[in-house]
Amino acid sequence: MSQTHSSSQTHDVVVVGGGLVGKAAALLLSQARLSVALLAQPAAPAPTGGDMWDARIYSLSSSSQALFERMRVWQAVDPARVNPVYDMEVFGDERGSLHFSAYQAAVPQLAWIAESSNLERALDAALRFSPQVQWLDARAESLEVDAAAASVRLSDGKTLRASLVVGADGAHSWVRSTEGLDGTVHPYEQLGVVCNFRAERPHRDTAFQWFHDGEIVALLPLPDQRVSLVWSAADDHAKHLLALDPKELAQRVGTFSNGELGQLTPVSARAQGFPLVLAQARRLIAQRVALIGDAAHVVHPLAGQGMNLGLRDVASLGDALAGRESFRDCGDAAVLRRYERARKEDIGSMAFTTDGLHKLFSTSSPLAKFVRNAGLDGVNMLPFVKKFLIGRALG
Repeated sequence: MSQTHSSSQTHDVVVVGGGLVGKAAALLLSQARLSVALLAQPAAPAPTGGDMWDARIYSLSSSSQALFERMRVWQAVDPARVNPVYDMEVFGDERGSLHFSAYQAAVPQLAWIAESSNLERALDAALRFSPQVQWLDARAESLEVDAAAASVRLSDGKTLRASLVVGADGAHSWVRSTEGLDGTVHPYEQLGVVCNFRAERPHRDTAFQWFHDGEIVALLPLPDQRVSLVWSAADDHAKHLLALDPKELAQRVGTFSNGELGQLTPVSARAQGFPLVLAQARRLIAQRVALIGDAAHVVHPLAGQGMNLGLRDVASLGDALAGRESFRDCGDAAVLRRYERARKEDIGSMAFTTDGLHKLFSTSSPLAKFVRNAGLDGVNMLPFVKKFLIGRALG
């Protein structure tokens, strides 16, 4: 279903927003033989310089990697810029610790660490070869919905008509606001500070995480002894960290991480920061509209699950559309309700878990400190609990 007139085009689905989640949705739905219009910009160019890496790095769960493989995108990702995680070490602020092992959990790996641009370029290439996708570098200006279809008017004057509009336009979603789906937003008064380093000592394909005074430092393994930093820091402290010379920041990270990986050398431009919030749309659906990714929910990055949560939205929406009855179109209310029901528990439990862990580790009372460190040690001695937690993280 794809018709083109002078200023009006008709598709099965219009995807608004072109991050990883939006592009993945456009590709998956196009591979289900749906006609898709994607409103998105191309991926940013690859970092230049022999040792430069994206500041924005993602930890991909097994389910996310499987989705990329299913879409034949994983095979196009540059393998020299991807690293598996076989172990995870978590350290509390008073000697408590926890170790996760892929070997002990009988899984191939706990996660894959990859740059945003590496993944996005592979998606872009697949989208360009898909005859079912019309890629438009245009901005949506209005959205009107009736019983028969949704109409999106673009900044260039064109109008797109479709059975379904998918809002994948991020935490400040225009689609969500336009449809009155804005829900709760709770700022953590923290910034996520991201930067990459080369480590003096081998990281052993291990992800490290330290909790201290309400802040969290994570070092994620990249190829050739590189590591990616995600430092969840209070606003004022984060602004100070962002103002540091990269070498000074490397020294701070080394101190905070107790010199676990030896001396750190910067391998990306200056650190970047992004605000941390807990956000949830009022609903995931409206008439002929579905929200996915950050447009639907934002969680604290301490578990590295935000992108995985969004990609599970993509998979669930794809399943709902693929499994619909022949007499229902893509925007049928019953189909969209199935998508919303399928995602409710996963989104709710991830928001509850990440928010709860943040509150537990940001409380300075002696009792809370005892509970969280004893909890880490306690879980560390219970293999079946660890296996359950790994299973949740794998998606």
